[in-house]
Amino acid sequence: MADRNGGSYYSIALLSWKSLIVLLSLALTLFVLSLSLLLNSGTRSQFIDQNLFPHSKHCNPPLTDHKQQQEQPLKVFMYDLPSEFHFELLGWEPDGYTPWPDLRLKVPEYPGGLNLQHSVAYWLTLDLLASDINGQTGGQTAIRVHNSSEADLIFVPFFSSLCFNRFSRINPQQKTNKNKVLQKKLVEYLKRQPEWNRSGGIDHVIVAHHPNSLLDARMQLWPAMFILSDFGRYPPTIANIDKDVIAPYKHIIKSCVNDSSGFDSRPNLLFFQGAIYRKDGGFVRQEIFYLLQKEKDVRFSFGSVQKQGIPSATKGMQSSKFCLNIAGDTPSSNRLFDAIVSHCLPVIISDDIELPFEDVLDYSEFCIFVKTSDALKDKFLINFMRSISKAEWTRKWERLKEVEHLFEYQYPSKKGDAVEMIWQSVAKKVPVIKRRLHASRRFSRFGKLESKFSFPLPRNLVS
Repeated sequence: MADRNGGSYYSIALLSWKSLIVLLSLALTLFVLSLSLLLNSGTRSQFIDQNLFPHSKHCNPPLTDHKQQQEQPLKVFMYDLPSEFHFELLGWEPDGYTPWPDLRLKVPEYPGGLNLQHSVAYWLTLDLLASDINGQTGGQTAIRVHNSSEADLIFVPFFSSLCFNRFSRINPQQKTNKNKVLQKKLVEYLKRQPEWNRSGGIDHVIVAHHPNSLLDARMQLWPAMFILSDFGRYPPTIANIDKDVIAPYKHIIKSCVNDSSGFDSRPNLLFFQGAIYRKDGGFVRQEIFYLLQKEKDVRFSFGSVQKQGIPSATKGMQSSKFCLNIAGDTPSSNRLFDAIVSHCLPVIISDDIELPFEDVLDYSEFCIFVKTSDALKDKFLINFMRSISKAEWTRKWERLKEVEHLFEYQYPSKKGDAVEMIWQSVAKKVPVIKRRLHASRRFSRFGKLESKFSFPLPRNLVS
């Protein structure tokens, strides 16, 4: 009897397990079939009624072809600033009808010497003016539009670097200088413009290439995109690589045309000419000078644009394999670009330097980088330079000659020159600027959101 009962319990238990397995198998089969149908469906319209979404045909408008979008020129609205802010600083006199010179008759010349190295605003302004002349549109990267609502960006044609170079000193009879006066006038002018008030300045472009240019106005105009030589004298909240653009210096030394030299025909290993004793981070120069002064194949000397400084530097760079670019008062200098056009491989000893167009240029292909801490070690720099083989030098030298045109300023601008490269760098900032502008308009129907564009001074700058 017990055996029969045990067998009965066993049979029931076995049947229950079989039923459970069958149920689980059926559930798994249904899940797999459902998943298969979902994955094989072409669009969600097989499962969801698209009529539930109003205007569904317009929910996903076709995107502009990326290549076609890149080929469209940057549309720039340029303020008709009074000529005292730009070409009058060159000695040009307006005729009373327009603040701009007629470039078909004569192009006002920019002052030479060290003034020329920070002439970026001049070349960009000429390029925009050229787009107004029939048949001249510069490098086709940027064109001037006369309706600000059609523009991607607003350009402020203030020659701030020249203004600093020429008019920052105070005469005994003056309480202030012209440089300060024009900066104050500029701020007042911009704050009156609907374009500035509409965006708070974030879609404006201002050139302040000299490290000391726009010194008084930069704290009020900092929402704008600055075009700078480096960030050495700017707090990161005022200027940074995400918001602003680094532009090359205009080289002072003439380009080395039809260069037939080579590794063996350049007798000097290393060359440096300039101010040796500098303030701020410039102490590195004098330390390196002491380390290299007894090396026979190194030319390390004091020099400036006065007293035949430029001819001496030209001869020295064009007869040297490597040219030192050492941080001075600021991380950068025009010495780097003088070396490039002299076909002298730059040796960059400046840990905080920002380089123009580095998103598309690999400087390690035609420059040598040395950390400051290593350069200050006894015998490190000279031994390192002597260890670079002729083959490596030649490879970098050939690459340098391939890219030197990217640092050339000229009028009219040409394909792939410095003017076009700067406009391309500026254009890359436009999508972020537009996103910020569009986001600011979310609640515009409820009135002006002044706090959105008031841009209060960062806390670390509030006194």
